[in-house]
Amino acid sequence: MTMPVWQASRMPDETPPAVGSYQRRLPVSLARVWENVLDWEHLPWLHSQAFLDIALIEASAAGWRARVGLPPAERRSEIELELVVEREAGRYVARTLSGPGAGTEIWTSLDPTEEHETGVHVSFHVPGVPAAQAERVGAGFATLYRGLWDQDEAMMCRRSEWLARPRPGPESAKPLSLGTEASLRARLPVVVEWGGRPFRIVDDGGVLRVHAAWCPHALGPLEAAPLVDGAVRCPWHGYAFDIDTRKCREHPALRLASAPQLDVDAQTGNATLRAPEAERA
Repeated sequence: MTMPVWQASRMPDETPPAVGSYQRRLPVSLARVWENVLDWEHLPWLHSQAFLDIALIEASAAGWRARVGLPPAERRSEIELELVVEREAGRYVARTLSGPGAGTEIWTSLDPTEEHETGVHVSFHVPGVPAAQAERVGAGFATLYRGLWDQDEAMMCRRSEWLARPRPGPESAKPLSLGTEASLRARLPVVVEWGGRPFRIVDDGGVLRVHAAWCPHALGPLEAAPLVDGAVRCPWHGYAFDIDTRKCREHPALRLASAPQLDVDAQTGNATLRAPEAERA
């Protein structure tokens, strides 16, 4: 799919006054933070408490613009949000172009203090706030952004950890004993390491299924994703994968990694994970 090229709207004549700020240090590289900044797609999934949905208008490496739905769902409102990246200056700004809070600007500076540590300083600029209310409004924004960055940090740390993992060799895919089928069922769902990667075993209508516990899109966690209609959905970007076909329902080109085969010995009742029969052949 060809994505429309993004161009920033006209820069405002005057930035609204700051009502507050927030800062923290993230245990991830600057590259990982920039990756997160440009990832508009995760907003309504990872940050469902703050965003209902998002519809992209246009995007590029310089930023993006989208229509964003705001909670509560029963009184849904919508804003047009623009994010402008200034990499050389080490900062970006999110502007509300229309809808509730129009004219609000959130300025964020990024400071790579170490190879895997990035300082973040956010300032909140809101038009029309009386001086007597500025502190309260600023504190509200700081609380909101603390929660958003908590969630982003967890996602970035997980992704960094996974990208740093060594690629497992074929020798790591050895048969793995799981005990008896009865004992296995008693502790389902369960995540096990096989071949250097985690897989989850679930009960699907009485049938034991095995699926990869990471999303192929951005390495998101599927360890706790509910199994609904034969599919698991990634909590980061909302992609759903059929655990039988491994195909993504939103983007058919994406597939879960091939899962090991679960065999149960008819005589002993012991369950074992092993390479699929076709691969063994």
